[in-house]
Amino acid sequence: MIKTLLKQTKGYRLPSVLCPLLIIVEVYMEVQIPFAMSAMVDNGIIGGAGIEYVLREGIKMVLMAFVSLLSGAGAARLAAKAGMGFGSNLRGTIFAKIQDFSFANIDRFSTPSLITRMTTDVNTIQMGYTMVIRMFVRSPIMLVMAFTRAYTINSRLAVVFACAAPLLLVLLGTMGSLALPRFKALMKKYDGLNASIQETLIGARVVKAFVRAKHEKEKFRISNDELRDASIYAEKLLILSNPFMQMTVYACIISILWFGSKLVIVGTMGVSELTAFITYVSQILMSLMMISMIFVMAVMSRASFTRVAEVIREEPDINDSMADPELAVENGDIDMENVSFKYKKTGKKNVIDNINIHIKSGETVGIIGGTGSAKTTLVQMIPRLYDVTEGVVKVGGRPVADYTLKNLRDAVAMVLQVNLLFSGTIEENLRWGNENATKEEIENACKVAQAHDFITAFPDGYQTNLGQGGVNLSGGQKQRLCIARALLKSPKVLILDDSTSAVDTATDAKIREGFKANHGDVTTLIVAQRISSIQHADKIIVLDDGKINAVGTHEELLGTNEIYTEVYKSQQEGSVE
Repeated sequence: MIKTLLKQTKGYRLPSVLCPLLIIVEVYMEVQIPFAMSAMVDNGIIGGAGIEYVLREGIKMVLMAFVSLLSGAGAARLAAKAGMGFGSNLRGTIFAKIQDFSFANIDRFSTPSLITRMTTDVNTIQMGYTMVIRMFVRSPIMLVMAFTRAYTINSRLAVVFACAAPLLLVLLGTMGSLALPRFKALMKKYDGLNASIQETLIGARVVKAFVRAKHEKEKFRISNDELRDASIYAEKLLILSNPFMQMTVYACIISILWFGSKLVIVGTMGVSELTAFITYVSQILMSLMMISMIFVMAVMSRASFTRVAEVIREEPDINDSMADPELAVENGDIDMENVSFKYKKTGKKNVIDNINIHIKSGETVGIIGGTGSAKTTLVQMIPRLYDVTEGVVKVGGRPVADYTLKNLRDAVAMVLQVNLLFSGTIEENLRWGNENATKEEIENACKVAQAHDFITAFPDGYQTNLGQGGVNLSGGQKQRLCIARALLKSPKVLILDDSTSAVDTATDAKIREGFKANHGDVTTLIVAQRISSIQHADKIIVLDDGKINAVGTHEELLGTNEIYTEVYKSQQEGSVE
């Protein structure tokens, strides 16, 4: 954990080191002032050294206070810079790690949990780091220096604190061990709250359409209440540390005043010495109070850092460390040999079971099957969004694991079921397919995808600004933009995962005609629910419960395969009606 933590200080190690050094200077000067004041009173006023001595010592005290002030201000600025930089590095590390995750890795954590870890947990760790390089240095040094000075003034009175220190350490250690699991549980409640908020905001239109706002408010209230209760449960234990610490310290102060006043009365201790001693007692008190705060933050930070470290240490299920960086996909041949897959290695049943397919480069292949037949999972193994559990998937005659993920995915364009667009203009979204595409290439891709006409109908055309997720477009418009974006990659393999479900049949037919005329050499896999989208394919694969039920052309399957014939008849009847 410490090793992982230290890596995030890169670029901010100098301020992280200078800050404690300035704090040492600040504390040293602060501790010297009471001692200098005691000497000035004893020698200059009571001892009769004269006004010159008093002025000289007074000027020294002012200079010490000024140096202490400057050092403290500099330390605060450096701590803020180091803390913010540390937090920025940590967020960057987590985000970069998540980009390497496979779908399985993301599923293991969940999206809301990853968001919580990058925001709430990182903020907690950042505050903890700032406190460590500042207060964690200041408090112990102040405690040691003040106690040393107090011991120098009167060793017998200083023993009172020496007796109290072990008691406080035992108290803090016990509370820390009990509080840690409570804070871990608290962070999980943050995950639950974020999940509730994310789900409601993403599905805002559905919530309004079904008048379920009241239900969502109640669901949020439950998550929010659970978070509040978990916070109270975690905090109330640590809150007890402050009263116990104050009670112990104030008991020490009362004892010191009691015994110190007696020493003054009998003449073994001067009034100025007792005054300085009480000042050091106050400094020790402040140090202990800060240690208590550090302790609370340390417990919270440890719980958060454990969660963040889990993400950083997570090994991606899919990597290309053994791949040939020079190997490129030559053509669109696809082979699946004895392929089986399950989401969890410990799972009992395969989602995909013993699939054997050979698709020639340039072929158009339709994939159809009932809901849950693993159509999407099957095609997602081609660009290695998931890795096979058994068997091998080949593209261009080579196993997909031989290619780097970049080279493989550059050659395979995929239009997912969820038509996701990003904030920005239409052109910026299209350039995800090819950032160097010319205006002519962009327009040609949009014409094939039947998107050019509706884009040019907007006042700003290709510069039309889209809201987050493309909220100002219809479902069919988003699908056509996603298809155009995929075509701009000039891929060897194009996967359309139910990507024309939101367009009418006439537009669907035009898109297919555009593919045939402009991208006939591209291997095209079309996952569809609608037979009209795939009936002209070179061959159609019928999936049933993760297994191949039949393979053939539309005419071959229509008379021989029960599943295909049943789907066709139901859709034809629906069309007639």
